[in-house]
Amino acid sequence: MIKFGTGGWRAVIGDGFTKENIQILAQALSSKMKAEKADGRGIVIGYDRRFLAKEAMQWASVVFAANNIKAMLINKSCPTPLVMYHVMNNDLPYGMMVTASHNPAIYNGVKVFTAGGRDADEDQTADIEKYISEVTLPVSEVNYDDAKAEGLIVEFYPINDYLDAILAKINTKAIRDAGLKVALDPMYGVGETAIKTILLTARCEMEVIHGMHDTLFGGKLPAPNEPAMQPLKTCVIDNRCDIGIATDGDADRIGIVDDTGRYLSPNEILVMLYYYLKKYRGESGPVVRNLCTTHMLDKIAERYGETCYEVPVGFKHISAKITETGALIGGESSGGLTVRGHINGKDGVYAAALLVEMLAVTGRRLSEIHNEIKEEFGSLYMEECNCTFRPEAKAGYEKRLMADREVPELPYETERVSYLDGCKVYFKCGGWVCTRFSGTEPLLRIFCEMPEKDQAEEVCRIYKEYLGLQ
Repeated sequence: MIKFGTGGWRAVIGDGFTKENIQILAQALSSKMKAEKADGRGIVIGYDRRFLAKEAMQWASVVFAANNIKAMLINKSCPTPLVMYHVMNNDLPYGMMVTASHNPAIYNGVKVFTAGGRDADEDQTADIEKYISEVTLPVSEVNYDDAKAEGLIVEFYPINDYLDAILAKINTKAIRDAGLKVALDPMYGVGETAIKTILLTARCEMEVIHGMHDTLFGGKLPAPNEPAMQPLKTCVIDNRCDIGIATDGDADRIGIVDDTGRYLSPNEILVMLYYYLKKYRGESGPVVRNLCTTHMLDKIAERYGETCYEVPVGFKHISAKITETGALIGGESSGGLTVRGHINGKDGVYAAALLVEMLAVTGRRLSEIHNEIKEEFGSLYMEECNCTFRPEAKAGYEKRLMADREVPELPYETERVSYLDGCKVYFKCGGWVCTRFSGTEPLLRIFCEMPEKDQAEEVCRIYKEYLGLQ
C-alpha cells in the first residue's frame, strides 16, 4: 500500500518502490485530476539522481498519457523546488517529483505538488490514497515514443525561468562587489548546476566537492547534517572560503559551514536569515516555524514587534501559514526554509543565494553575524535524539504518549503541554521538549531546547530512560 508521510511517499527500491506501484500512483492521480476536471492543463514531472528516478518518471508518464493527460517531463535531473516553481508559475493543477530527498540510497519515492506549487496536504494525500485503493490492475499505459509523437509526452528543461526568478530577488551587484569565495557540496545530488549558475553569475569564486553523479551518494546519507559536513569544513578552511554550502539529495534543504569551519545548524541559519531580513533589509512580517524549531525566532520577532507562528511538522503547514499571515520567512529545524514572494515550499537554492547576499550586504563574516545575534538575544541550545524501535512497539509508544498522555517527571516547572503534533512540554524557564514520530523514517524523535546545553541533554536523557529507548 502506498502511504504518504510528511515528505511524500518513500519506499525501499524493489520492495515498495516498484514500477507497478509507480503506475498505480499515476493512475490514481489521473483519476483524481479527471474527477476534478483538472486534466486539461497536464502535469509536470521531475526527477533527481536516485537509482531508477528517471525511469520512474517515464513509467508514470505513459500512464498519464493513456489517460489523455499531457505529461511534461523535465528531461534532466533537477532540484525539487524547480518543479514547485514550474507548477506555480504556469498555473498547473499538479506536479510530481521522483525523489526520496535525504533518505538512504536504497529508498526512492514521489512528492506530489498541488496548485500554487504547494506540497500536497493531508486532505490531498488522503484523497490520492482513496483513489489508489480503487485502482484495478493491470494499469493502462501507452508506448512512450508514440505518446511523444502525439504530444501527450513532452520533454523540456525549464531551469532558466527558475534561476532568473531567484536572480531577480537577490542583490547581485552587492555580491559582485564583495568578491566572495564559496565552497559547495551538493552531496552527489542535484544542487550543483543551479547554485553554481547563480553564484557564478554574481561573480563568486567557487570550490565544488562531491559534484559527480553517484546513486549511492558516496555511501552516506545525502543529508547536510553535521556528521556529513566534515569534507566541506576541510574545503572551507583549506581554500579560505567565506562560506560552505551543502544541499541534500533534491536540493530543497541546505547545510552551512561558516568562515571558521564551524557547522551552523538549520536553526541558526533560519535565525540569521530572519535577523538579516529584518535588520539589514528592513522588511516587515512575522515568522513561521514548526514546533520542533528554535524559539530564538520568537525572541527576534518580539524584538521587532512581530509574531512567531508555530505549526505542526511538515512544510505544507509552514507554506500555508505564510500565505495566511503574510509571514516574511518560514522554516524548520531539518534545514528547509522559504521566503515570502518565492515558491510555496522549501528551496535550498534560493536559501543559499540569500545567505551569500547577506555576507555581501552586511560586509560581515558568518561568524561575526552569529556573534552579533548571540550578544543581542542570548543563546538557546538544542539537543535532538533519533530513537529506533521495533515496528511492533510503535503502537505502545503511541498509546503512552498520545492516548494516555504520559509525561515523565522533569526537573523544570511546566507551563503547558501541547498535543498539536506529538507531545510538546513548554517550561517556564523558556525551554521546551517535544517527542514525535518521524513522518519519513521509523524513528521516534526527541527535541529539547533550553538556556543551557547540559539542561537540554538532561531532559532528553530523562525522556529516553522513561520510554525505554536507546
